[in-house]
Amino acid sequence: MVQRSAPRLFESFTVIPSIDLKDGAVVRLMRGDMRKATVYGDDPAAIAREFEGAGATMIHVVDLDGAITGEPRNLAAMRAVRSAVRCALDFSGGLRSLGSIRDAFDAGADRIALGSAAFLDSGLLDEACRQFQGRVFGSIDAREGRLAIKGWVETSSLSVADAAARFRDAGVEALIYTDIARDGTQEGADVAKFAALARDARVKVIASGGVATLDDIRALRRHFHDGVGGVIAGRALYEHLFTLAQALEAAR
Repeated sequence: MVQRSAPRLFESFTVIPSIDLKDGAVVRLMRGDMRKATVYGDDPAAIAREFEGAGATMIHVVDLDGAITGEPRNLAAMRAVRSAVRCALDFSGGLRSLGSIRDAFDAGADRIALGSAAFLDSGLLDEACRQFQGRVFGSIDAREGRLAIKGWVETSSLSVADAAARFRDAGVEALIYTDIARDGTQEGADVAKFAALARDARVKVIASGGVATLDDIRALRRHFHDGVGGVIAGRALYEHLFTLAQALEAAR
């Protein structure tokens, strides 16, 4: 397995652009619905270069096909992104075994995010955090206060608070908390929800879902000391509501 040192995070509030992959193309979904995918390009490496050129220190790469099928499907695109940029990359989607996690690291990920797998296989999360200390994020995709799993297709009985506690106890570096109801909608971030989770969970939270304006980023940044370490920006960047450079300036 390729060994890469994981760059330090959360010394300041971080804006993380997202590259969501479906059949090798860069897309964004509406509320996680694979049938409502807007295609923004067929060259993820070129988009990654643009993000890095604008100042990105980390890019969030999501294998949407992998999340549905249960194993990574876009590792070739991930390798192309890794070859194109030097900034940190985190990868999620379909990571439900130690083998697939190693494949993601081999493809160039600095960190990986575990969602469904952490609850479908009770031992995987603990073992991943043990073997890859400091390189594992927990992914909480929430629908009406409950954890959504298997690419958001199913909603479990597990509450967000219980899921956060499970991740914290396992030793994840941070939680990516996605508000599915707002994801891809540009309705604005539910800042209070992200801040409350960060305070209660006592783990750094990366906010995801609904970001539409620079004011959303400024509002989230004000909760940095509550534990909101950063924000993932997707559709707002692709729809040119603001640029990544403007987002990074708002985060300062």
